[in-house]
Amino acid sequence: MAEVQVQDKSAKGGKVRSKKNNPRVDMTPMVDLNFLLLMFFMFTSTFSKPNVMDLGLPAKPDPTKPQPPPNEIDLSNSITLLLGKDNKIFWHQQDPAGLNDQTLNETSSDRAGIREVIKQAKARAKKKDLFTVIIKPTDDAVYKNFVDILDEMAITKSERYGVTDLKPYEKAIYDKKVGN
Repeated sequence: MAEVQVQDKSAKGGKVRSKKNNPRVDMTPMVDLNFLLLMFFMFTSTFSKPNVMDLGLPAKPDPTKPQPPPNEIDLSNSITLLLGKDNKIFWHQQDPAGLNDQTLNETSSDRAGIREVIKQAKARAKKKDLFTVIIKPTDDAVYKNFVDILDEMAITKSERYGVTDLKPYEKAIYDKKVGN
């Protein structure tokens, strides 16, 4: 502690006595420094940018214009992908009558797996410009697998794809295949 020694001249013999003062620290420079450091780190750091995926959604139909009849997708021009649990991906090119546990094929999500399946199906398509990928995530699928499939659509240049729910016949075959 800081102390100031004052000589008392009024007392006999000129004794020296010490006078203790309470030290006072001015915090203003410390607060200024903290704000300067805070602003420095805020301006020099990069904030995390949101990861955004562009989904091309169809426009809402105009109720005043007549709507064309829905187009049936030819099975040779399409492939259906089922995203299952435990990162499993199943695919088929069958109608309800032809789909069974032997025609529901399983593949992996790597380059030799789903990418090759999509490329081969696209090569076999009658009309390659109308080739459509139908993505059907199950209730057991994780979001990461869905994003990975959308990435594969960009990699394989499959511009026509749709996301929909499983049909009851597909769900029954899927449950039989995975053992639910």
